[in-house]
Amino acid sequence: MKLLNEMQKEAVNFKDGPCLVLAGAGSGKTRVLTERIVKLIEEGASPNNILAITFTNKAANEMKERIENKIYNVASDIFIGTFHSFGLKIIRENYKELGFDKNVSIIDREDMTSIIRKILKEFNVDTKVIPIKYVINKISFAKNEGLTPEEYSRFMKGYIDETVIKVFNRYISILKSNNSVDFDDLLVLPVQLFKNNKHILEKYQEHYKYILVDEYQDTNGVQYELCKLLASKYKNIFVVGDIDQSIYGWRGANYQNILNFEKDYDNSRVIILEENYRSTKNILDAANSVVKHNVKRKEKNLISTKDLGEKIKYIRCGNEIDEAKEVVTEIKKLLLNGKKYSDFGILYRTNAQSRVIEEALLKENIPYKVVGSYYFYNRKEIKDLIAYLNLIYNTKDNESLERIINVPKRKIGIKTIEKIREDAKAMGTSMFDAIKSGTPMEFKELILKLIDESKNVNLSELIDKILGLSGMKKELELTGGIDSEIRLENLEEFKSIALAFEERGIYSLEEFLENIALVSDFGQYKDIDDCVNVMTLHSAKGLEFDIVFITGLEENVFPHFRSIDDEDELEEERRLCYVGITRARERLYLLNCKRRTLFGRTDINMPSRFISEINSDLIESNESFNEINTISDMYEDSRNDELKVGDKVKHLKYGNGIVVQIQGNIASIAFNNNVGIVKIVKNHKSLEKINDIDEY
Repeated sequence: MKLLNEMQKEAVNFKDGPCLVLAGAGSGKTRVLTERIVKLIEEGASPNNILAITFTNKAANEMKERIENKIYNVASDIFIGTFHSFGLKIIRENYKELGFDKNVSIIDREDMTSIIRKILKEFNVDTKVIPIKYVINKISFAKNEGLTPEEYSRFMKGYIDETVIKVFNRYISILKSNNSVDFDDLLVLPVQLFKNNKHILEKYQEHYKYILVDEYQDTNGVQYELCKLLASKYKNIFVVGDIDQSIYGWRGANYQNILNFEKDYDNSRVIILEENYRSTKNILDAANSVVKHNVKRKEKNLISTKDLGEKIKYIRCGNEIDEAKEVVTEIKKLLLNGKKYSDFGILYRTNAQSRVIEEALLKENIPYKVVGSYYFYNRKEIKDLIAYLNLIYNTKDNESLERIINVPKRKIGIKTIEKIREDAKAMGTSMFDAIKSGTPMEFKELILKLIDESKNVNLSELIDKILGLSGMKKELELTGGIDSEIRLENLEEFKSIALAFEERGIYSLEEFLENIALVSDFGQYKDIDDCVNVMTLHSAKGLEFDIVFITGLEENVFPHFRSIDDEDELEEERRLCYVGITRARERLYLLNCKRRTLFGRTDINMPSRFISEINSDLIESNESFNEINTISDMYEDSRNDELKVGDKVKHLKYGNGIVVQIQGNIASIAFNNNVGIVKIVKNHKSLEKINDIDEY
């Protein structure tokens, strides 16, 4: 095992108090976190007093494994998990204070959508006027800002906002009556609990005297507040993060949390990890040269422990089809030199860009997987099976009941379900308890039988019982065909998950459902041993490949057109570019094209500014680098240099327009004929300034 470098040692050996570790890409942050935990225990800290929070189950499991290898006998006493799993633990331990019964269920995004849809129908709301997704996003935003419906209403005006507040209130009451929480509640409820119950907060502050947080740059407002509340007594908070890898602003992450750490905690230590063990010097120099153009960051410079490496290859193509062909051509060349398919990562800014890349790979019979596109837990048959398990565990779970009461088909229609729902509402009870007769009673008896079975069998056997007694398996077998075979295979795969849990010593239905719920909101895919990895730049975070292709490096594509006029969003796009570059170990390819058809529209975009921000000495190009910077293949040097706001122009495609804004070399032009405002490079060959007012 490699020895710790000096800065890693300093972080691991840090004593009590607040500490911020700025860990650059590939600098060994996971090792620092695990070694830090081991060191704390070696110096006398109780494992029970240590709380380590991550953002993914994968990261948590990796930390657990590393610590178990070092101190197996006490590793299980340390809480290592995600924010959501920690929040669930708090809710489970304080269900009475939060107004719940013991067997609290967790609903996922699909269940939430189903509930909101029913509420909107109940209130006779036209979903064309107020889309379901809009309402969900507003409620989720309010929760993550720690706002109750009453508090949120202060910022709302008009019919749409008033409707959202009504739905919000109704949604909360439904969750309470179902004895359920959603994913946002897993974070929000613990914060509310701590704020409203000082003695409970003090109990957890005493319990968790040492708090370690991974990927601190990705914390949102409620996660930040949870950490701050817990750390406010002993201030032994050790956070690891990298503002240059903060790329989830759209998901609520606030990079200011890491920038403000020193303001939040007096006398805090800042330790910078700059030695990178992943990439060559050329690749890291490129990453450094791009990200240094951001203003809102803490200064650091990645240093490679490897050699200089290959120059970065820049390839400019005619169109997106040529771009995909170039990627495939380079892959085939490198395969002949001994590389494996799995050594390659193809990255792009938007999902729509994958279509052409996939077609090119398919034509050449190159195996690939689109990371993030296959969601095992979102398959219908899997959600049905989980709903059975949820209802067996918690009969108050109305959403699960409604999902499976007619799965497989039992001739229980919508009207029957509505009648049960109305009866339950009138009786003030769950839908399960409201069932008294008829075909629904047969379903109720099935669930009661399965509840009895669950007391005497293990998880995998219970799944077999559900599949057999419910008729799910028989229905698929009778239906036949490839689709049914795939569904049956998926159900078998779910049983293998249960067996894996049993091998880890997890036998209870409660623990099983808890673990499943915490991962089911995220994309899962079946690993293919050797294939090319195709994904968005966001999906690439945390991954690394020998060879990386970043495609679509054009203005309005990457950086994304929505970010061009917003400095904060543009800086996030630049951080995303930094993340993409630092995924590469040995070789990096940057590609774009002169014309791209995307979203059904063909555009001529100038090369991404991120390319010109890289030192030209680091790049090997199929054009001279001067051409990259001046873009002489597309634009004349001074054609419209004097263009200003108010000038009238003519465009070959869009017709006549007026310049409404100038930002650097980009002109925003309002065109006639319902075209609207379009951003175009001032010196674009298709654009001409009109001097004669009559011509306009």
